[in-house]
Amino acid sequence: MEEAVGLLAGPNAKVFAGATDVIPQIRAGRGEPDSLVDLKKITRLTSVNNGASHWTIGAATPTARLTSNADFGAEFPGLCEAAGLIGSDQVQSRSSLGGNLCNASPAADSVPAMVVNGARAVIATGSGTRTVPAEQVPVGPGRTSLAAGEFIVEFEIDHAPARTGDAYLRLTPRTEMDIAVVGAAVRVTLDEGGRVTDARVALGAVAPTVVRVPDAEAALVGSTLDEAALTAAAAAATAACNPIDDKRGTVAYRRHVAGVLTRRAALLAAERAASKGGSR
Repeated sequence: MEEAVGLLAGPNAKVFAGATDVIPQIRAGRGEPDSLVDLKKITRLTSVNNGASHWTIGAATPTARLTSNADFGAEFPGLCEAAGLIGSDQVQSRSSLGGNLCNASPAADSVPAMVVNGARAVIATGSGTRTVPAEQVPVGPGRTSLAAGEFIVEFEIDHAPARTGDAYLRLTPRTEMDIAVVGAAVRVTLDEGGRVTDARVALGAVAPTVVRVPDAEAALVGSTLDEAALTAAAAAATAACNPIDDKRGTVAYRRHVAGVLTRRAALLAAERAASKGGSR
């Protein structure tokens, strides 16, 4: 890791992990870096560990390893499904949560799901490591908060409380190999009576970075996901959007879809939470 930090601190150096973003960008004429630093042989970056308090997922772990991990999929089905939406089956053997986050696309599928599950990024630096919430890494389209030489080593995701479920839904023009027009992730925790005790809502592709929606979360907490709560959450999601018009959707369309997907994802997350009982 120390050697990689030193190499990446050089002028115009880039990470080479899955390369599912950097190679297409070079071919598209965005400029070829002076050096590419291959991180895939650093064991810590491709390890997956289910610890006593949290999962630790190497930042360069191929997403195919996550989607095929039954324990991870059972605990975080929404995040697992979001990871499985990164590219084609072939790309899945190369793509990673670290790459999806650091590419800093507003429409990255795994990022809203990481945000609602409280993922933390452990970042290699010149003096060791620092840990920040995953949502603090992207700061705008194609831009991150990482300094020269820094890279993400792994993610920490705390085990979910009992009766907690997550979901990620997106709208795309095509069912495969397309970029989200809107993506919505929701995580809820239910009490024994089916009332929401905790809720987290995050939206993708509706602003320069992923948007957390506290007003939608507040609308869900304390409810049994009745129509009034769902309507309020959907309205809050719509209001939180700051999208653009492009060939994939208009501002008005994206705002409307954000509300629809938030409602659907909340119901799916609650259904999953209700199926989980007891404690870890």
